[in-house]
Amino acid sequence: MEPLRVRIPQANHKEGLTEMDGNLTLHLANFSTLFVCMVLKFPQIFVLMRARATTGVSLNSLLLELLGFIVFMSYQMYYDYPPLTYLEYPILIAQDVIVLLLILHYNRNLKHSLIYAALFVGGWQLLTVQKWVIDLAMSLCTFISAGSKLAQLQCLWHSKDSGQVSTLTWALATYTCLARIFTTVITTGDTQVLIRFIVMSILNMWVTATVIYYKPKALKRD
Repeated sequence: MEPLRVRIPQANHKEGLTEMDGNLTLHLANFSTLFVCMVLKFPQIFVLMRARATTGVSLNSLLLELLGFIVFMSYQMYYDYPPLTYLEYPILIAQDVIVLLLILHYNRNLKHSLIYAALFVGGWQLLTVQKWVIDLAMSLCTFISAGSKLAQLQCLWHSKDSGQVSTLTWALATYTCLARIFTTVITTGDTQVLIRFIVMSILNMWVTATVIYYKPKALKRD
């Protein structure tokens, strides 16, 4: 009597492998984004602390970026999106606060930090008061975040000096946005979120290229 042999259909086996590969890629994208964001602003923080100057770093850009991060995270939490799709934002907000304090300190405007803190905390609380408020804020989030990148570009064009701007920070920011395009398509498929990350990827690459372009000139003056 021949032993019983169980045969797995080839099609199902291939589908299973494809699904496993897809899940692995998604996990890698999520966790690599989280890891990169844990250290994303560190290069910029170290550059500012070493130079004790803020030439080329836009305060307006940072404030708009903080606002965009707060709106985006609040939207994701309000609609109960998977935590892995926005877990990096509390880390980014904390790092941006450190950069903001350094800029205010080196510009001798540290007293303004209390005003900014009150505005951001108050605005954060108002975002989720009504559904239409958070939806409206999210619809404007792409414009807010894009405005942040454009403000940084304008600052670089004006100063023509990127000596205190970290190329690595902007390059890592580009990677995280590209990774989030992939994770958004696979998980939520939210069109507003997807458009935001596409726009942010393009603008982050533009800022990175501009920082690199002005870096040699800054080095020559040193």
